[in-house]
Amino acid sequence: MLQLHYSPTDASMAPHIVLEELSLPYELLLVDRSVLAQKSPEYLQLNPNGTIPTLVHGDLVIYETAAIMMYVAELQPEAGLLPMVGTAERGAFYKWMFWLANTLHSSLIPFFYGERWVAAGNAAGATEVKWQAQIRVKSLLQILDNELATSKQKYLLGERFSLLDIYALMLCRWTRDFDSAACAPARDWPHLRPYLERILARPSVQRVYAKEGIVAPLI
Repeated sequence: MLQLHYSPTDASMAPHIVLEELSLPYELLLVDRSVLAQKSPEYLQLNPNGTIPTLVHGDLVIYETAAIMMYVAELQPEAGLLPMVGTAERGAFYKWMFWLANTLHSSLIPFFYGERWVAAGNAAGATEVKWQAQIRVKSLLQILDNELATSKQKYLLGERFSLLDIYALMLCRWTRDFDSAACAPARDWPHLRPYLERILARPSVQRVYAKEGIVAPLI
């Protein structure tokens, strides 16, 4: 049985959608952030980073959102959430997957945790970090919006729905509270909005939103 240690709307949302998309049997285990359960000794034995999500599959423990998504998708390769190894499409998948994980995802973190980049008690500095994070993310959303505008594709890999689109939905949703003076939320970009709405309409996404209690704004 697959066990996903999760927190609603957290970075575990994308792996949760993958599990639902593939209709795999799994167990959700809540990590209560309100009591810092992700920093508890028990959780740190699984994930020494103290981050969410963590996947347990038998004796195997995996952390990092992208790694979990790829591992789960490869349990059911016939579903097509990953292109075949050795193809040009797989190369494009790698490019976007690592861009989402290493560039967009990491650039979003300072928006939520600006205090980590300044000295303790430097509220003004944390606010500036948060502002600059939004400006940085604006340039990245522009890349995504341009890609969709130029390719005129339904998804990032053309007509094929993949892990990339699940990951992109989660990250774009995290911009919902951005200050438009710095960066408009992803839902307000002309080509991102219809793209995100297509992903949002999938039954697997709707089920995860219901299970995690996600309410408006949905993107």
